Amino acid sequence: MKLAVTGKGGVGKTTIAALIIRNLADKGKRIIAIDADPDANLASALGLHGSDQIVPIAEMEALIEERTGAKPGQSGSFFTINPKVDDLPEKLSITNGTIRLMVMGTVKKGGAGCVCPESALVKALVSHVVFYRDDVVVMDMEAGIEHLGRGTATAVDMIVVVVEPGRRSIETAEKIKKLAADIGIKRIGIVGNKVRSQRDEDFIRRNLPDSNILGFLPYNEALVDADLAGLAAPADSPERIEDILQKIII
Repeated sequence: MKLAVTGKGGVGKTTIAALIIRNLADKGKRIIAIDADPDANLASALGLHGSDQIVPIAEMEALIEERTGAKPGQSGSFFTINPKVDDLPEKLSITNGTIRLMVMGTVKKGGAGCVCPESALVKALVSHVVFYRDDVVVMDMEAGIEHLGRGTATAVDMIVVVVEPGRRSIETAEKIKKLAADIGIKRIGIVGNKVRSQRDEDFIRRNLPDSNILGFLPYNEALVDADLAGLAAPADSPERIEDILQKIII
């Protein structure tokens, strides 16, 4: 199973990704967790030790030059667009039980359609993990799916878009749905987060008609406090996370 979790900043997508990952890990699943969000908070949300010492792959200048033949940022130079990456998940991840985490980092864009060495390495690594690894893959992505190329997207089982009751969150979800459909992702699911009432649920359903609603998670002050403090997300509504996963797996 390969999942990408995305949504507008602040809706709690990293927390949702962490809860999904921990639910699957508790069942003994081997998981490759990919943090492809510039804020890179998935390690702390998972409670992994040493998260503050992780160097994002997009910032590993020596590795980028070694694998692509060009230094980071050299978008006008010749470099390998399909670098060797099959050994990197083991070398560049931190582990905790059955969870293996890689932090991709931010690829600085030099213009529309810019292709640079660090982008080539990151995309090749994501593609390798999605296509050739048997582990469950859960990707925490920014408000978009830039790390997924059109080819890689076809192997993603579902994009999980996290929303909260609010216009901007809904607008971002609509943009993500359109982009996902444009690059060939057929299964797109919505998770409503920070829901306080039936009115909030109705707002999300009404403003995302014809969407695949996977479920809703209630507003939880403990989750907000943990996020603000950079601590592991406490187990929250495990039965609801289980219900959401069952709908994803079907």
